[in-house]
Amino acid sequence: MLGTLTHLDQLEAESISIIREAVGELNKVGLLFSGGKDSAVLLHLTYKALWPANLYIPVIHVDTGHNFPEVIEFRDKTVKKYNANLIVASVEDAITKGKVKDQKGVSRNKIQAPVLVELIESEGFDALLGGARRDEEKARAKERVFSFRDAFSSWDPRNQRPEPWDIYNTLHHDGEHFRIFPLSNWTELDIYQYIKQEQIELPSIYFAHERDVYLDNDLLMPVNDWITKPDVTILRKTVRFRTVGDMTCTAAIESTAKNIDEVIAEVASSTVSERGATRADDKTSKWSMEERKKLGYF
Repeated sequence: MLGTLTHLDQLEAESISIIREAVGELNKVGLLFSGGKDSAVLLHLTYKALWPANLYIPVIHVDTGHNFPEVIEFRDKTVKKYNANLIVASVEDAITKGKVKDQKGVSRNKIQAPVLVELIESEGFDALLGGARRDEEKARAKERVFSFRDAFSSWDPRNQRPEPWDIYNTLHHDGEHFRIFPLSNWTELDIYQYIKQEQIELPSIYFAHERDVYLDNDLLMPVNDWITKPDVTILRKTVRFRTVGDMTCTAAIESTAKNIDEVIAEVASSTVSERGATRADDKTSKWSMEERKKLGYF
């Protein structure tokens, strides 16, 4: 007699079904990979979804050039582990070529969007799998699983297709594409519980370690070579990161959680999402994420 599926089994089955629907219905699919916990889980699920075939869809990283070194090391190690084809869309290269403009002392997070859009157009992708979850942030809560993007790669929350009974409409014209979010119904706690169950590796910054930080608008920002503000007081703290992003916009939290069980316990008691607690780029305006998404952001 078959046992009852756990909630993680149900989430896994739903995500695998979405991934298979995407690669079965659309012509060229890529997987967005930041090196963070959600994209690590998404990569693992995609590997399961495509098995026994190899991981034949490319892994895409939009690299601002301001990433945590630990995350870049993890990215390269993980891509090698899965024998995946890595495509790096470099913001630094785009700046050098004059395609986007860098502003000194400002995060490059916003100018990732045109770099990604150019890659989508040049490579002919009609779908990208992403690790966004609805519980992260209010704009992401509006997303459909198959999020339609127009010929300009922009997202209009008022012009999305209904998805009754998990039926997805993949009809699109040349130049249009979808951002597909197989983890939409997962929570941060689900992600960590699944990581424990599947023994998925994570970058070391997700676990407590000592680091130089400074306080900026109540956020513990990591000291870095690009945006650390002058005349700040450098603090040596035991911290970890709840999300992975550019070093210039991703804050740490004070923590002593050094292993996955301790992280799970910490997340279970949290009342604020990881983006709400630690992402400076989401605090520039009330609608900052939605504004970026309309320009082609993740």
